[in-house]
Amino acid sequence: MLASSYRRALLAAGVSLGAVIGAGGAAWAQDSGNAVEELIVTAQKKEERIQDVPIAISAFSQEALDARKIDGGFDLLRAVPNVTFSKSNYSGYNFSIRGVGTKAVSATSDPGVAVAFNNTTLLRNRLFEQEYLDVERVEVLRGPQGTLFGRNATAGVVNVITARPQLETVDGEVKIEVGSYNTRRGSGMLNVPLGDTLALRLAGAFTERDGYGYNLTTQQDVDSRDLWSTRLSLAWEPTDRLRADFIWERFEEDDSRLRTGKQLCHHDAGPETLPGVVGPIDPLLRGRLSTGCKPGSLYDKDAYGVPNGISIPFVFAGMTIATLGYTEPLYYMDPAFPWGPSWNAAAVPIPVIQYGVDPYGNLQQSRDLRTIESNLQPRYEAKADIFSLNVSYDLTDSLTLTSQTLYNEDKVWSFQDYNRFRTLPLWNDPAGLYEIFPDSFDPATWNDPTRLAGLTPGGVFCDPQIGCSDSIAGFEISSSESEQFSQEFRLESSFDGPFNFTVGANYMKVEGLNDYYLFFNAVTILAMSVYNLTDTYGCGLIFGQPSSTCMYVDPNPVDELDGKGHNYFRNQNPFNTESRAIFGEAYWSPSDTLKLTFGLRYTDDEKTFTPWRSQLLQNGYEYGPDPDINQDWQEFTGRLGFDWKPELDFTDETMLYGFYSRGYKGGGANPPRAAGMPVAVENPITFDPEYVDAFEIGAKNTLLGGSMTLNLSAFYYDYKDYQVSKVVDRTVVNENFDAQVWGLELESVWRPVEDLTLFANLGLLNTKIGDGESSIDIFNRTQGNPDWIVSTPFIQQTSNCIYPREIAGRFAAMGLFPGAAGIASPIALACLNYLNPGAWAAYGFDPADYPEINNGAGFAADLSGNELPNAPHWTLSIGGEYRWRLASGWEVIARGDYYRQGDSYARVYNTVADRLKGWDNANLSLVVAKPADALTFEVYAKNIFDKTPITDAFLNSDSTGMTTNVFTLDPRIIGVSVRKGF
Repeated sequence: MLASSYRRALLAAGVSLGAVIGAGGAAWAQDSGNAVEELIVTAQKKEERIQDVPIAISAFSQEALDARKIDGGFDLLRAVPNVTFSKSNYSGYNFSIRGVGTKAVSATSDPGVAVAFNNTTLLRNRLFEQEYLDVERVEVLRGPQGTLFGRNATAGVVNVITARPQLETVDGEVKIEVGSYNTRRGSGMLNVPLGDTLALRLAGAFTERDGYGYNLTTQQDVDSRDLWSTRLSLAWEPTDRLRADFIWERFEEDDSRLRTGKQLCHHDAGPETLPGVVGPIDPLLRGRLSTGCKPGSLYDKDAYGVPNGISIPFVFAGMTIATLGYTEPLYYMDPAFPWGPSWNAAAVPIPVIQYGVDPYGNLQQSRDLRTIESNLQPRYEAKADIFSLNVSYDLTDSLTLTSQTLYNEDKVWSFQDYNRFRTLPLWNDPAGLYEIFPDSFDPATWNDPTRLAGLTPGGVFCDPQIGCSDSIAGFEISSSESEQFSQEFRLESSFDGPFNFTVGANYMKVEGLNDYYLFFNAVTILAMSVYNLTDTYGCGLIFGQPSSTCMYVDPNPVDELDGKGHNYFRNQNPFNTESRAIFGEAYWSPSDTLKLTFGLRYTDDEKTFTPWRSQLLQNGYEYGPDPDINQDWQEFTGRLGFDWKPELDFTDETMLYGFYSRGYKGGGANPPRAAGMPVAVENPITFDPEYVDAFEIGAKNTLLGGSMTLNLSAFYYDYKDYQVSKVVDRTVVNENFDAQVWGLELESVWRPVEDLTLFANLGLLNTKIGDGESSIDIFNRTQGNPDWIVSTPFIQQTSNCIYPREIAGRFAAMGLFPGAAGIASPIALACLNYLNPGAWAAYGFDPADYPEINNGAGFAADLSGNELPNAPHWTLSIGGEYRWRLASGWEVIARGDYYRQGDSYARVYNTVADRLKGWDNANLSLVVAKPADALTFEVYAKNIFDKTPITDAFLNSDSTGMTTNVFTLDPRIIGVSVRKGF
């Protein structure tokens, strides 16, 4: 049954195809040199016409990429059916084919779409940053490629084939471009033969532009670009049988690129009423029962709010036990307070943030997705070097031995504000305030205004990493570095008879480190004031007890961190991957029109992960590694199928194919939870591999005297253990879900006359998570059950919890800070109490009576039948170009294309907060060229309607208020360029 979105997509495609077929009669008879140009591809690691490859594949020459303004990896979605692309958290991206992509975030997780450089897979790459440079073509293979590309190619392959040096001619070109946002781009290529057997090709490109976004706080642009690429290629052909290619490619970027865009939030004020409570609820209590941000549509105006700061544990702790605030001191009058009745007599005030006032101010953000409010300017640095050597030797006229060697170094370092919105001034001037943790119990020593005078003089706190600020400030650093070595040997046959084969073996080793830091000055001031006191006074009492060690505060600036500070969150992830495989495909043609294919691959994967636990505000823990986690898998994958070329009266050429494919992607290790603090539910240490059984049938047709290609495919996937991430316990946890995927695809190109080319691509897709699958949604832990309520945790604890709403009413009726709980109220300790169930006895609640709440973590959401994330029901692209040939030898070419994708979801829960609306994109260009002089002028407009869709979203953690990072497209870009060849 087709949904209404399917009907709209089919209608749009029908209009385009109707134009193609309706005018086809005249073109059928003409056959006047208007045949569609066919590319030669290496989808099966040998050169073949694209229409002869029994794989759903799209391929684009450099000329085609330039014509459609496909500058980099992101733009491919406009040209390939059932493809989506978006940036994602932690310096990554998600390239998804047929609803299958990379939704797992871990140092040891692998991409679902393999990215290859001249047929060698790059585990880490700069696909979404780097622009295409002097390529021969880019191929996008859809569906599992379990034999020749093997591991990780469960969704497909993007294969970038660079232009090869030519031995015969000296040629080159230079292109200069300027455009919107002060864009300056340049590229060039030079090909030089060095004798009869050797040729050199040099290529380079740069892009510089101002930022697409604006920072209201600093009044500066953000999201700028400053990147460049160079490539040196050598081709050597000393004999007719030997061919060797050496390539060195370097990419660098240093600018203000935003890793993630705006942070959206539906402000959650907390409950207005509680059972048994008469009158208004204390604002601090409401904040403790708030998630910071509550679920809601990303497209509502209310989504541009800020979190309830009282819900954030380190902010709340600062209100109640640190040197923060303005007025309204609290007095501990309870004789049970740790310092006894003498404290009551002294009535020492504890300074707080203005009582009951949210330091985030319940402010509203700009509704422009490109406008942020950040205390600090973002920085983005990336660097990659690729060295490759490919050698082919014809052992005989029909046997070729190929060696592919590759070494890759890849680094990225990004710095940006964590909360990209402003907060109210926060720190109080300590003059005249009293120390909360005295060195002695003599009240006469408490009135010492000098003890904390150095922390916030004049209401300004100077954090060693963040700098000086009068308000809450935080930023994050996400970085990764890796080295990869790959070696493949392959033997291919080209016999004249019915049997041919490809056999090979490969080895890959990758070593790397993913590192993530999160800094907040509110955390540092807690470490310095509450846990450490001051260097002058040394380590003092913590809740009346001697501390075991000082709370170490890293004194170094951001560029010189020692990485051991307990005043920031650090998730350090060293990893090592080794993979070995042997593979082969056999091709047997029992007739001239039928070919059978059998492919098999054996993969042996080994992964090692070294867990380092976060030490945030954890006394007594030295930063160091836990024992290594070692994993290994041995798997068989491959494919089995046929392709048949029947002679049909209504086509010039037709190939029908059908295949069963088996795909596999390795599992990995989840980053560890924080040190020292047990959790209600232990997250799994590892996650499982993915497996897919895929069935596909297709038809590739050439029609109308060669002027039209019409390719169709239908597919069904049975997916086991698809990997999906979520943030839990201040870390990323990967879960596995079974799923089914099915759909249809159409690709068509038509040249009714020599100077007119039209194209239309359509993808239809359905995805369904398997029955019985479930997961705890940290954004909806109560699953709408009104009898339960969410509470934020104690400061060192890492996740929210739920408990009966009636119990929360009892807490409120008792007063905010009752009884022996001392400084921390039962609300603050509620999540901690799950680790000591007896603590609930006084409130008439036994967690053991409610196993469905998962020890307080929340009710599990039923995912049965939900859609996979980033899997729109349909994608559509249509477009074309027309060429006017002038008598003077000049040509004028007008081009345009339009893309649209349907609605989808950002997470597996498919809630209103996860919904991503469909979006569209249109592009136009006008080219004036004189081919005889190799001279081309172009004016173009990308995203001509200046759309700003949300292409993906990522939910942040409980402990920072449940904000949502969103990602969007580039704005409208208008530019002009000139290209000159020689």
